[in-house]
Amino acid sequence: QVQLVESGGGLVQAGGSLRLSCAASGLTFSTYVMGWFRQAPGKEREFVAAISWNGGNTMHADSVKGRFTISRDNAKNTVFLEMTSLGPEDTAVYYCAATRRGLLAISEVYPYWGQGTQVTVSS
Repeated sequence: QVQLVESGGGLVQAGGSLRLSCAASGLTFSTYVMGWFRQAPGKEREFVAAISWNGGNTMHADSVKGRFTISRDNAKNTVFLEMTSLGPEDTAVYYCAATRRGLLAISEVYPYWGQGTQVTVSS
């Protein structure tokens, strides 16, 4: 079955950086759009970034543009989220997700999800 396993979360001070990874198995990784979403306590899940099947196209939420970068390594079935200039507002559980529906920011079109990794940014 499809498995998406996130790693790389943790506690970091404001202004710091983290690199999240999501290892995929049970699917033909190179044919899927991969996305990152996050959910802060008491808030709705929100889109962070997505990357096309071959990495040629990406999209990032306005709130993270210029600070976060999504990338992928199809040889390793892994998608990454490089996060810099982190602030307390970035504190959330971060989820990776997979879809074949296209480069979309809508969580409902992603059928496969990981369990999430916690990112906590202290001020």
